[in-house]
Amino acid sequence: QVSYGASSESLSNTELYPSFYRTVPSDKNLVEAVVQLLNQFGWNWVATVGSDDEYGRGAQALFLSMAATDNICIAFEGLIPTQPAEPGAGKQLEDTVRLINSTQVNVVVLFAYSTPAQALLEHSISMGLGKKVWVGTEAWMLSDVAASTPGIQSVGTVLGFVMRTGTVPGFREFVAELLGSVQQEGFCRRSRELSRPAGAEGLEARCRHCDRVTLGDVWPMLGVTAAQPVHVAVYGVAHALHRALGCTAKGCPRTPVRSWQLLHFMNTLPFEVNGQSFRFDQSHGTNTGYKLIFWAWRDGTLTYLPVGDYDQSLYIRKSEIQFHTADKKEPTSECFRRCQPGQFRRIKGFNLCCYDCTDCSENTFWSSTDSTSCSPCPRHQWAPARSTRCHDRGQRFLFWDEPLAVALLTLMALTAALSCLAALLFLKHLRTPLVQVSGGGRSLLALLWLLLQSLSCCLYVGRPSGARCTLQQLSYALCLNGCFSTLLPKALEMALVAEFPRRAPGLLRWLSRGRAWLLVAASLLAQALLCFCHLRLGPDFLVVDYESLRSEVLLVCGTQSWAAFALLHGYNGCLAAVCFLCTFMVQTPAKRYNAARGITCATLVCFVVWIFFLVIFATLRTVLRAVAQICTVLATTLGILATYFLPKCYILVFRPHLNTADYCQNPAEEEPGEGNRQ
Repeated sequence: QVSYGASSESLSNTELYPSFYRTVPSDKNLVEAVVQLLNQFGWNWVATVGSDDEYGRGAQALFLSMAATDNICIAFEGLIPTQPAEPGAGKQLEDTVRLINSTQVNVVVLFAYSTPAQALLEHSISMGLGKKVWVGTEAWMLSDVAASTPGIQSVGTVLGFVMRTGTVPGFREFVAELLGSVQQEGFCRRSRELSRPAGAEGLEARCRHCDRVTLGDVWPMLGVTAAQPVHVAVYGVAHALHRALGCTAKGCPRTPVRSWQLLHFMNTLPFEVNGQSFRFDQSHGTNTGYKLIFWAWRDGTLTYLPVGDYDQSLYIRKSEIQFHTADKKEPTSECFRRCQPGQFRRIKGFNLCCYDCTDCSENTFWSSTDSTSCSPCPRHQWAPARSTRCHDRGQRFLFWDEPLAVALLTLMALTAALSCLAALLFLKHLRTPLVQVSGGGRSLLALLWLLLQSLSCCLYVGRPSGARCTLQQLSYALCLNGCFSTLLPKALEMALVAEFPRRAPGLLRWLSRGRAWLLVAASLLAQALLCFCHLRLGPDFLVVDYESLRSEVLLVCGTQSWAAFALLHGYNGCLAAVCFLCTFMVQTPAKRYNAARGITCATLVCFVVWIFFLVIFATLRTVLRAVAQICTVLATTLGILATYFLPKCYILVFRPHLNTADYCQNPAEEEPGEGNRQ
């Protein structure tokens, strides 16, 4: 069977219909053309209506499935009755028009034959639906029934696809001869005689208008009818039969051929009709393509204007289409616009096809066209808002060459230089009374520890590592302990002399000369044990922070155990407290050097610095954490230098006449009660 008009897609199933062929494209090809038309104009919010018959239901089902894969949203889908005279058909048509109007779409795709299409257009006009873009098919677009609807020019723009066909040579002359024959009584009598055996009683009634039909009246329709598909169908079977019989130019052998034997030749071999090549594809159809037709009204006369072609892909001559809009440009029909790169679609309202375009937030990126969400960047990457890709994060720490680090390192160098100068000055005047009353050789050791403490600032600059994080707190605690350990014997000595003058001579032997050095060594050993405990309980570790900074990964040293931190620095706090308590109430006789005041001020400065340091250190999680630690180290070092060592250096350099045994008398050498008497 070779059909010249059946377009249902279900007939493409060659397993169910192995011997069915057709010379027209299937509805699937038509629907593909409609979808491409909507995509080219950006119409993604449409209504679709089909007649309640096999053609309308099948074509609409194909359209719904294809539209879903092409991001075309269906605002309304419905069926209309095939016979407008049926009971309830009017109400169904009114409901359809009302629902289309409620969706506010500007494009309606209509799959129907001429009679139901004409009924829907009539109700659209009478109910004031407004001007829309109607996308139609050959089933109703070329029909005089739909085109003759009263007020049809007010429906808007009508576009649609018709099958692309060629002309059949001699067909015009045949129709002209036939029209001329109908007017002859002999032709009509002969037609009635031939029709009687077939029982065609309808031919008995003579058509009253047939005599007035001319070739010009019917020719516009003949150019777009199924004349060529019929012609191709006949020639397709003829060519297959010709090959099956093995015909030559001289003739065909009289060999019986069954219909199933023709299938092989129908499937495999192309054939030509009027110079045009045809071939049945895998679904036993011939896809000749479509023409895009525009209803052009000129002086009240309808013209079917070709404005495009479809053959696997659609080409449109948009300049030839005059839309119903004020500027004659294509209208918009979209519930959502195409999102720009860096935006994702957010569902709006109850309809899943309606979207707002929302910018991707920071550290997310747009991964594909019309995405419904943004993809997060990997941890080692970042992205600004509305980004289409992720960027590698830079590393952030206190760089050697940044201005703040350079300033702090310069201050560190000055502090180290002060420590060295003070040490050299103390070394030069080591045997003088002022240096001896300040601790003698132990003062040199204290200055050495202050030098090492200032140099430890280098551990906080540059890219941190696990080892450097561990050494930061240990170096500060150990160096500071070394300084306080050298001050402790002198502080205890002053307290014994001031508070226990009668017992002081017997106790001072434990704080003088070599035994004082044992006290310093014991204190350092205790701090070393605490450093070991700190390493076991939880040393500082490298923190790789991806959250604090927008486009960089922050490398800082984090505190693993606050208990270990308190244990490490708590011992130095205790030493400072003992030194402070031992010296702040000591009274020095008039015209004597006040050695206790320097220790009191040094410990007091350390307490103030520590208070600020703990508050800042516990809350900061940026590069400023390293800056805060450097400032703490330098402030502590400079505080001890400025309050304890630099005043002595001033006397050694600018007031050498005060560097005498009488002015700088050691408290241990005073007579008991001398300080109190004065």
